[in-house]
Amino acid sequence: MNIQSKPPHEPPRRIQVAPGDNVAIVVNSLGLPAGTAFPDGLVLNHFVPQGHKAALADIADGAPVIRYNEVIGTARGDIKRGDWINEDNVVMGTAPPLDRLEMATRPPPKPEPLTGHTFEGYRNADGTVGTKNILAISTSVQCVAGTMEYALKRIKAELLPRYPNVDDVVALTHAYGCGVAINAPQAVVPIRTLQNLAHNPNFGGEVLVVGLGCEKLVPERLLPEGKGAEQGGDILRMQDQDGFGANIAAILERVEARLKILNQRKRETVPASELIVGMQCGGSDAFSGLTANPALGYCADLLVRAGATVMFSEVTEVRDAIHLLTPRAATREVAEALVREMRWYDDYLDKGGVDRGANTTPGNKKGGLSNIIEKSLGSVAKSGTSAINAVLSPGEKVRGRGLVFAATPASDFVCGTLQLASGMNLHVFTTGRGTPYGLAAVPVIKVSTRSELAQRWADLIDLDAGPIATGEKTIEQVGWELFQLMLDVASGRKQVWADKWGLHNDLTLFNPAPVT
Repeated sequence: MNIQSKPPHEPPRRIQVAPGDNVAIVVNSLGLPAGTAFPDGLVLNHFVPQGHKAALADIADGAPVIRYNEVIGTARGDIKRGDWINEDNVVMGTAPPLDRLEMATRPPPKPEPLTGHTFEGYRNADGTVGTKNILAISTSVQCVAGTMEYALKRIKAELLPRYPNVDDVVALTHAYGCGVAINAPQAVVPIRTLQNLAHNPNFGGEVLVVGLGCEKLVPERLLPEGKGAEQGGDILRMQDQDGFGANIAAILERVEARLKILNQRKRETVPASELIVGMQCGGSDAFSGLTANPALGYCADLLVRAGATVMFSEVTEVRDAIHLLTPRAATREVAEALVREMRWYDDYLDKGGVDRGANTTPGNKKGGLSNIIEKSLGSVAKSGTSAINAVLSPGEKVRGRGLVFAATPASDFVCGTLQLASGMNLHVFTTGRGTPYGLAAVPVIKVSTRSELAQRWADLIDLDAGPIATGEKTIEQVGWELFQLMLDVASGRKQVWADKWGLHNDLTLFNPAPVT
């Protein structure tokens, strides 16, 4: 007898988000078999896996299916009370029209300041603060990536041990720079991303660009404005050197000069307002919107109260909840910027012959998410309740403080790269299915939506939000735990698992312009 038919080994548990919902999420780790009876008389007609929805009432063919007090779709065929609800019997609806949204009608009031919280960071000459002390080597074209990989092995073996105050040396390699329409209007996205990546707060301001010599993206475009190659030898072109060995020697020489400077840096006490936190979710499930994302949203509110900058992103995982966000915009201009980014992405997907529904993965559905509407409603919980102060186009540098929407694709790797370019110095990543994702440039704090995942992946998950689902902890308690963990990680007092194992994904540029 298997779990789909045997009696549950523990009392059945479910979560109904809002009183008006006609579905609830099964909490039990192994799911619940057909015939399971709840104290209120609900009896399951089918096996319902963990995280999946059970109907709380009869839902007629074509009638709305409601979760989060929002319509996530309509019933395909009659659904009976106690039925299992999944992507097969829910029809996804259309996205909210962008020309009929409330615009900055209910901006939240300025919250009560949260003072007295600090971390130990590296202050930069431009006023930003790093949570790591890293030397980054920019590259202007993919052609040099192999050389940089070889050079990094030498640097980490021969040079880095001599400079113990430097955390790492990373190469900002990518698949751009040549064979592309460099002057196309949308080429601005990858180019400004590369320009801003080099100036991430964790890189200490020491710029070095390695190029080939014949690429379309000339290395000078990656230097700070007004600074040329003659000022400090910031550009090395491989075609100007006599062979591979000479190139490696030249790279090592210039790297060591910069390591000597970075090695003199020390951590100092700075206010929590110097944090620039990027928020993201990946491998999401139906618990994402119940546990980890709401806890992160509560933490985001704490950060905003402390004067920090918090970025939420992923356009396709915001689009179906945009009607909940534009009223929260601090000004009408911010609301219009939100609509601008949604419309741009609608057009981008339309040109590619797909819609936002292509976002939802097989793993999302296995975890109980029926469609992108349901996924979006859980995703935006990360944004908390604060006013949205600004909107960034892809790869733009963050301006000001508070809650910011940084428009990015939902791809983990592209989103992380763009948030790095926007200036984040700390990353928080919630997951229900699990992922070893990490970034070399910033600490990535992993938060699990379910305790089962945290237990199985105890050496990959940094914080478990699962106790929220079982009632052992509140959203507020986990939010405060995450806030303190952020300060500890930003200070170097605690190390995230991704950094312990050296699990660092490649940077992935967003290039909507043509490739020639």
